[in-house]
Amino acid sequence: MKQRLKTAAAGFLAGAVNGLFGAGGGMVLVPLLTLLTDIEDKDVFPASVSVILPICVVSLSIGAMTQGLPIMQALPYLIGSIGGGILAGITAKRIPVKWLHRGLGLLILWGGVRYLC
Repeated sequence: MKQRLKTAAAGFLAGAVNGLFGAGGGMVLVPLLTLLTDIEDKDVFPASVSVILPICVVSLSIGAMTQGLPIMQALPYLIGSIGGGILAGITAKRIPVKWLHRGLGLLILWGGVRYLC
């Protein structure tokens, strides 16, 4: 029961961050899954992606109902992101989990500094 509560709390925080900021749920979820659950490190990133997809669909749906969607502005980025997602999905298995964690940590730090300045 305690483990389920921790897992639900991690999901709630990821959903709240994603809903408030339009992104970033995975940046919250990966460290939380690592700290709060017994999911093995090698499975944390795929688990995060599995959780973030439905969260993004919910955030997208609510955003569409309340604010509308700028599809034409997003289209050029969607094309590139599909290619990046495919490439990352294929190569992620070859990158040590330790380096994935470090890369995510650097990305979070860079984003934080960028938004604070």
